[in-house]
Amino acid sequence: MLLISLDKVSIAYGHVALLDNVELRVDTGEKICLIGRNGEGKSTLLKIIGGTIKPDQGRVERQNNCRIAYLTQEPEFDEQDTIFHAVAKGLGAVGELMESYHTLTQALTHQVSDELLTQLEKVQHQLEAQDGWSLEQKVETVLSRLELPADKKIFELSGGWKRRVALAQILIQEPDLLLLDEPTNHLDIEAIDWLEEVLINFKGGLLFVSHDRRFMQRVANRIIELDRGKLTSYPASYDAYLELKEANLAAEATQNAKFDKVLAQEEVWIRQGIKARRTRNEGRVRALKKLREERKQRREKMGTVRLNLDQGDTSGKIVIEADRINKDYAGKSIIKDFSTVIFRGDRIGLIGANGAGKTTLLKTLLGELTPDSGSIKHGTKLSVLYFDQLRTQLNPEQSVFDVVSEGQDFIEINGQRKHVMSYLADFLFPPARARSPVKSLSGGERNRLLLARLFTKPANVLVLDEPTNDLDVESLELLEELLADYTGTLLLVSHDRRFLDNVVTSTLVFEGNGKIAEYVGGYEDWLYQRPASIESVKLPKKAEKVPEPAKTSISAPTKGRKLSYKEQRELDELPLKVEQLEKELQALQLVMSDAAFYRKPSTEINATTAKVQQLETELAAVYARWEALEQ
Repeated sequence: MLLISLDKVSIAYGHVALLDNVELRVDTGEKICLIGRNGEGKSTLLKIIGGTIKPDQGRVERQNNCRIAYLTQEPEFDEQDTIFHAVAKGLGAVGELMESYHTLTQALTHQVSDELLTQLEKVQHQLEAQDGWSLEQKVETVLSRLELPADKKIFELSGGWKRRVALAQILIQEPDLLLLDEPTNHLDIEAIDWLEEVLINFKGGLLFVSHDRRFMQRVANRIIELDRGKLTSYPASYDAYLELKEANLAAEATQNAKFDKVLAQEEVWIRQGIKARRTRNEGRVRALKKLREERKQRREKMGTVRLNLDQGDTSGKIVIEADRINKDYAGKSIIKDFSTVIFRGDRIGLIGANGAGKTTLLKTLLGELTPDSGSIKHGTKLSVLYFDQLRTQLNPEQSVFDVVSEGQDFIEINGQRKHVMSYLADFLFPPARARSPVKSLSGGERNRLLLARLFTKPANVLVLDEPTNDLDVESLELLEELLADYTGTLLLVSHDRRFLDNVVTSTLVFEGNGKIAEYVGGYEDWLYQRPASIESVKLPKKAEKVPEPAKTSISAPTKGRKLSYKEQRELDELPLKVEQLEKELQALQLVMSDAAFYRKPSTEINATTAKVQQLETELAAVYARWEALEQ
């Protein structure tokens, strides 16, 4: 069933059209991911669909009585509300009644009075008349699933917890169409997994903006891309979209090249002077003018971020050594009896729920915080750059230029002198944007700016606390490439699971009660290695492997169709084939179990990992064939 349609919708800010005659249909059951570069107009499109802004032209048609819920990038709350009240507000008037009932019952626990009892009885009758009790149960269920304490005040919450409250507020409405703008930002991995399951099972229409590639792959059954004011639909998963997009870009480049060739030929003809004017081919002249106008209107694809990092002098072999450190906060154990040695070239990811203590551990290892007990030793020649998730290093009143230049017109990167304007262009800040104040930038632009500021300085130890929030997919992938080739030491906090898999070589995981365990590999490797029960990080279980058949001697086939000569020979040869595959697989797994393996070039790591996956697939197929022949 059609929920909403956009017909030739356009909107522009200044001279740039964010949406240029776009058309879109959203049906019940569709789960659409809207992707595009930062600043392309994705949030604007959601606001038009949600009805908070109107387009300059075009028509937006919604199904009668279509309930739309919209999660913005920066949800707004009354800071004095309780979580229960904030979530209940999603139900409108009934929510206000529930909050009144909740407040009155709390007041009666402290002091019983006839006035309070009379008010409570009145609210009870109103709730019963509007089926409020069943709705209250829904609120409590959502709060329980998101582990939100009902009586806690909004002003006490971090950004991640406020995000959970906003999600609860819109999910309680049970809308026909759900609009989500960056729903995974500031959520920990556990909450992202829960949200994935909710959205996969959501029966209405879903349109969401996200840069989390694993999230997109699991949830979306259709991708739409906003590029240079135009919407292109790809009725496929994210991974399939990547292949189709590459083919479309190649076709566009070919078409543009042919167009430019024709235009160049016509420009040569018109410049032939007297000969061209003598022929008076007015039709050809008009056609040339049309070609010129068409070329003028063409919007070129925005360039890509060019990342470059000066690694400076090589640090000592041992970078950080922690010996039995402990750190408590407000009576809660954050770090308990933790020891580790971080070597030069290690790329370590930190995994844990919001509030588990990942930032505290980083600051303790860097020496910004002192452990309650235990010791921290730093190696020699350390040059540390720290990306903080709150971007406190950015002064909102400064211009983009001043943030990077620090009073100079030129900076030096890897021994090369470069003008600040040229350097900012590498991070997609044109001259006009470079003079804008930081407070006018979007979240993605602020992240790019902080990276630009940090990368002006040499560093052999890079500490990144949530660098992926708000970055578009293309910038994410470029940052991945830079970090994969970085020969210094990396400490990374991120809830982007694919980013962790592609970048880190080991993980430190917060498992509850201050316990921090170390695992080889990235996120997927940790899922495979982790203990069956973890208190603090309750992440999705990895799909269980089909148990391998017991390796017993091959018995004669059971009665049934008799094996052919060829099949019998195949059956006789299978044990040897299994043995060969297992030996090869064990040899590679032994290589990968060595921590030094993950300090090798990323190409070698990826090739070995791919080979292991290939052998596992082949071995499973051989076992399946063995079982089929025996039966």
